[in-house]
Formats: sequence, C-alpha cells, structure tokens
Amino acid sequence: KKSFSSGLTAMEKKLAEYKCNTNEAIQLKLVRFPEDLEDDNTTFNPEYSHQVFGDDEVAFGYKGLKILLYYIAGNLSTLFRIEYTSKVNEKFDCVEADDVESKIREIIPPGFCTNTDDFVSLLEKEVNFKPFGMLLHTYSVHNEDAGEDITYQIYKADMTCPGFREYHERLQTFLMWFIETASFIDVDDERWNYFLVFEKYNKDGATLFATVGYMTVYNYYVYPDKTRPRVSQMLILPPFQGEGHGAQLLETVHRYYMSSPTVLDITAEDPSENYVKLRDFVLVKLCQDLLCFSPGKLMQGFSQEMVMEAQQKLKINKHHTRRVYEILRLRATDMGDAEQSRSYRLDVKRRLIGPYKKKQRELAKMRRCLRPEELTNQLNQIDLNMQHEQLEESFQQLVSDYRRVLERLAQA
Repeated sequence: KKSFSSGLTAMEKKLAEYKCNTNEAIQLKLVRFPEDLEDDNTTFNPEYSHQVFGDDEVAFGYKGLKILLYYIAGNLSTLFRIEYTSKVNEKFDCVEADDVESKIREIIPPGFCTNTDDFVSLLEKEVNFKPFGMLLHTYSVHNEDAGEDITYQIYKADMTCPGFREYHERLQTFLMWFIETASFIDVDDERWNYFLVFEKYNKDGATLFATVGYMTVYNYYVYPDKTRPRVSQMLILPPFQGEGHGAQLLETVHRYYMSSPTVLDITAEDPSENYVKLRDFVLVKLCQDLLCFSPGKLMQGFSQEMVMEAQQKLKINKHHTRRVYEILRLRATDMGDAEQSRSYRLDVKRRLIGPYKKKQRELAKMRRCLRPEELTNQLNQIDLNMQHEQLEESFQQLVSDYRRVLERLAQA
C-alpha cells in the first residue's frame, strides 16, 4: 500500500514537469528585419490563451515548450513552429501529450511557413505591401528611443479590397491572445467596417508599412433609414500600446461617421473597462468645445440640449453624453467649495441610484406575491446602509476615473 502511494507521487511529480503555461510558451513577434528573429526584445506573449488551451492555460506533455508565432510586420505572413526539449512518450509513460499543433491550426489560417528560411524570403517581398482601403487620417508620435517623429496612418477597408480577406484572417488571430471573450466575425456580412492603423517605417531607403492595430464596427439598421454603428472589437498590438493609438483610432472612426447624415449614433458591444476610459477621453475631447457644455450651462445640470447637440454633431448617444457632462462638470466645479461639491455629488448620485431604485420597485412587486420567509432572504440583500456605502464607493471611484480623464486631457 505504502509503496504504491509514494510511487504515485513520484509519477505525479514527473508528469508535473511536463506542464507548461501556454501564456509563456507562446512567443509572438512582429518582424521587420531578419535580425528581429534572434532578438528577444521583439518577443511578446499573450495575455490570454484559455480559448485555445482551456481555463488553466496549460499544455501537457512537453518540457521547455515554445510555440513560435512570428508575423511579418505589415502583411502578417506567419511562421508557426513548435520547439521543446523533451516530450512524454506514450510507450513508457502511458500518457499522451496534448496535440498543440492542431489547437493552434484551428485559429491560424492555412498557408503559414514552418521554417525560417521561407519566412525570411517572404520578408524580402514585404516592400510591396501597401495598406488596404481609403486613407482617413495621418498623425505622428514622437518616439524617445528613435529620437524622431514616427508617422502613422488610419485606413478604412472592406472585403472588396484585393487581399484584405486573407490579411484579416491573419490579423484576427491576435484577438484570441489579447481579448478575453474574443470571437471571429462573419466577414461575409457586408455591414462590417474595418479601420486599420499602420506605422510607416524605412528599410534600405524604401518606405514600408507595419500593422499597429484595428477596429471592427458593425452597422446596425435603425428604422426607417438610419444606421447605428456598433464598435465590436478593437485591438492595438502590444508593442504599440500606451502610445495613444487607441484614442487616435476611436476619434478617427467617430469623425468618419460624423460626416454621414444617415448615422444616428455610435455604440459599443460589451465594452471593457479600458475601452470605457478611452472612450471617455475621446468623447470629452470632442465635446468640450460645444456651446451646450460651457461652464455656465454645466452648472445648470444635464439637459436635453446636450443630448441633442452631442448626437446631431458628434453621433454620441445619450448614455455617453451623460458621462461627458459629468466629467466636464467636474472640471468646472471647485470641489473645495462645500456648496459646489455637494451639488455635484448629489447630481451624480441621483443617476447612480437609478438601478437601486429599480431593484426596490422589483422588491415591492415581490412582496405582493412571495411568501414571508422567501421575502426576508431577498430583503437581506438590500440593506439601506449598505446601499449608501456602495453609492458613496461608486461615486468616489467614478470621480477618480474622471480625474484621470481630465489629466490626460490637460496633457493632450
């Protein structure tokens, strides 16, 4: 008995050595020059791999597993290779290693390279790659490392652009690694719009383009003759994050739709916290010069005029306009002044308490049709003191988020 249990732990220990964290094993690169292949500084890893490797994000059966997914910076031609120092052997260990290759093949399109030489020869053709679609916006960002301004461009593309369908298939694989709930879209639906960000760079005297990020937007039909574009996915690739490209992209997309008389307003599907912060910044930047948001009007409270003007001129919906109003009013409020800060706090809390009030009404309904013992359970969840605490906490959190937006705005 004893020897059996200790044998098991030895076996377990041995097998544990063959578990690899897939977020570390997957090595991504965006390659511009052959020397990037050997340079560890150009490597980045996924934030997520659960959609491909399960919730524990582990691949079993290998030691020293490396899953190489290298992309040529512009057209994203792919090199896919698996390397490891050892692999469990079915004959001796009676266990089977995970089929890592077929898991990756499920999300990357066919036509990838499997050896470095082929990949490097494709790299030489990269000079022919040009962005897809129509140029909407050009901007530059000062790069400290390079000591110069780097130029970026935003394009609007669609599936009629030659080569774009295949390119998009390669591009969307990044979603799996960086968006927690990512899914691939149905590209045959013509209501999708694609907005792409590229960096211009020089190589041997030629100008080349590197993929920075993109956004997909779905045009919902609104009766009788309008559309409501909804942002579905947005990704700035990790090497470019934190440089302001997300804000440039979102503002450019807003400006693109602003010029269209048939667009009602722009929404977003299930936005992440980061996206909401980004949107707050972009929308406040767009709205701050509208007459309806002048300090005098802000102090009079949220108005229908704000809703109308933000929607008509900037395609911003009512819910987002309310946040913009709260942020701009915070900027115009002297929070050191007791009267002004009290007035601001009440104004924001009145909006925050909406959902609580709704819950209260639902409870009142339940009261009429539930047995008493079921009711006390429901009621215990909503204690008034707790409600005030939660409300205060939500308010403080909101104000600190708003202050960050205003700081970023002051630097813009």
